[in-house]
Amino acid sequence: MKMCFPCLQCFCSTSDDKVVVSKNDKGGESGKKFRLFSYHELKVACDGFSSKNKVGEGGCGAVYKGRLTDGTMVAIKVLSVELESMRGEREFISEIAALSDAQHENLVNLHGCCVEEATRCLVYDYMENNSLAYQFLGREQNRNSFDWTKRKNVLLGVAKALAYLHEEINPHIVHRDIKASNVLLDHNFNPKVADFGLARLFQEGTSHISTRVAGTLGYLSPEYAVSGRLTRKSDVYSFGVLLLEIISGQSVVNFDMEHGEQFLVDKAWGMHNCERLVELVDPMLLKGGDDDDDRLRAEGVQFMKVGLLCVQEVTKLRPKMSTVIKMLTGDTSVEGVKISQPGFVADLMDVKLNTKKSTSTF
Repeated sequence: MKMCFPCLQCFCSTSDDKVVVSKNDKGGESGKKFRLFSYHELKVACDGFSSKNKVGEGGCGAVYKGRLTDGTMVAIKVLSVELESMRGEREFISEIAALSDAQHENLVNLHGCCVEEATRCLVYDYMENNSLAYQFLGREQNRNSFDWTKRKNVLLGVAKALAYLHEEINPHIVHRDIKASNVLLDHNFNPKVADFGLARLFQEGTSHISTRVAGTLGYLSPEYAVSGRLTRKSDVYSFGVLLLEIISGQSVVNFDMEHGEQFLVDKAWGMHNCERLVELVDPMLLKGGDDDDDRLRAEGVQFMKVGLLCVQEVTKLRPKMSTVIKMLTGDTSVEGVKISQPGFVADLMDVKLNTKKSTSTF
């Protein structure tokens, strides 16, 4: 069955029929080139999509490690296209639309794509250290290998990527699914924000109302989860949760037999109110040197205060990502800044689950 692919209308062919050049909204070239791969090329690159080359799997398909004929190592995402819902097709188009003009050192680089019949593949730079979730979460041994320098570098990198998406390019881009598994790490553990399948593009001064909320429980901002209202501050909220997760080393949502589900945002807020936020700093960061440990505790507390500012329930009180960067680098102090109550979604029943078509305000 032949399927249309409207997103490629924004590309033009070059003399090499396997290369497309993205066009900007004024008809000029954006300076970023994508290659149109054949399915056969990609199949050969990752040894027939063998299980030994699979490096990840998500709701919309699997990711394989491969080597192109020129020796370039790549990650190949093979999307599962559901013909009735067109879910994979939507995510495929969203990724290309978001990354066609976006170029930043902390964003994953998209090499090209494959469109053959119902097949949809995306080809990215290969990240040697997989994802932040894979390398950092879970075992104490993983957390122990992530010292303060690495954690700070990851948070600053993700913050810079989001500031770029939110404030430096137009249309602005809201990622919608910032979480540890969507932050990839290169060979030097530098972060690359990935997975733009849920991303939305916004012109200046617009917002989006969705009747189908997508994202990950624990990272979802309350206003988006409950009402479907999506703005750049929704990503700021998710970043704040990620920050608390990285500094504390604790899960975003924990289940306790006595207390049931416990949300990290709620726990951090409670400890902040009784001035015990320092107790939430991951003990794996502390190496036994009194002066160094005191410094790390103090800086960890400052970072978590930034995280709490990002997850405030009132969206207008959350800082912009460019301001977050200044807070994390110490250019803007968080001392004396009032932090108001955070919001979080404690019940899946509060999340809008309507799967009908979405409408926007623009």
